[in-house]
Amino acid sequence: MSDHDHDHPHDHAHDHGQDDEPRWKHDGVRVITGDRLDPNTAQTPGMFRQAAINHARVGAQKIWAGTVSIQPNAKTGVHHHGELESVIYVVRGKARMRWGERLEFVAEAGPGDFIYVPPFVPHQEINADPDNPLECVLVRSDNEAVVVNITDVDPVEAPESVYWVDPIHKHPPGCRPVSRGPTGPRPRPS
Repeated sequence: MSDHDHDHPHDHAHDHGQDDEPRWKHDGVRVITGDRLDPNTAQTPGMFRQAAINHARVGAQKIWAGTVSIQPNAKTGVHHHGELESVIYVVRGKARMRWGERLEFVAEAGPGDFIYVPPFVPHQEINADPDNPLECVLVRSDNEAVVVNITDVDPVEAPESVYWVDPIHKHPPGCRPVSRGPTGPRPRPS
């Protein structure tokens, strides 16, 4: 980086004179390298989060982004993220997501897949691979690292598999079809 390198919030304006450096040089695009991620963020048992983009690091006003890793065959504690929406991009491994009041629903995602988690949805991430870590990129709709860990959930034994089914995405053979409406999945009438 340059001799004007700084890690403070960027909610200020530099007053650059005519002979000084141009606007946006240090308050424009930021690159956070993989070896500079910050583990000092809210954690959930069973996973390891690291912040890349937040207000403290780059002055982000409306997003939080970072990484999450889960060891082979491990699962996280049940949690939600308050009013925040979350997007998880699977880089490596096999993610199994359980969600609902009793974690009664389940879906899986692999490398290249995106997972959307709406506000307040109790969920649990599981590394479905017994041999390799699960590595993901995580983006949230605010710069706050909201994590509400839930300890009083009695999970169902056999969660219901939920697949994305719409005119473009047909349900897999042998699986119960689910239609999507504005309020989420609901079984189709038989």
